[in-house]
Amino acid sequence: MINIKKHSGIYTLQATQEIDIPIHEAWSFFSSPNNLEKITPSEMGFKITSEVDKKAYAGQIITYKVGILPGINTNWVTEITQVEHESFFIDEQRFGPYRMWHHEHWFYSQPDGKTLMKDKISYKIPFGILGDLAQTLFIKKQLKGIFEYRFKTLETYFNGK
Repeated sequence: MINIKKHSGIYTLQATQEIDIPIHEAWSFFSSPNNLEKITPSEMGFKITSEVDKKAYAGQIITYKVGILPGINTNWVTEITQVEHESFFIDEQRFGPYRMWHHEHWFYSQPDGKTLMKDKISYKIPFGILGDLAQTLFIKKQLKGIFEYRFKTLETYFNGK
């Protein structure tokens, strides 16, 4: 499930997915920044440009190149601001295409040995009314597409579908 709502001048995307692995395996996969490229559509040209040899930790700075539009790439810098082992981590944009980006990654152990994941992204687009128009015309579609791709990829990786 993916939905996006606007409130107080920002947008919030929420996505949920259950995967058929225990929480310690889910945590191991998602807390490794190097796995982010595996679950991002290749047409975005997503590439981590910093060295990330450790699992997510508070204060970790990660730099990327990412395509925001066809033929237009930008640098993106995020910081992992909070981490609670096998529970959640938060990344925030320090420099990049958004005016604000706050991404919460939540993990919940399920009684059947599966893991429920919830993402909550609060973001603000620059350029006022033009940014809102861009949200309507393509940003919303692009973000939903990223999470739909991620959903399908994780279904293949972990749920055998």
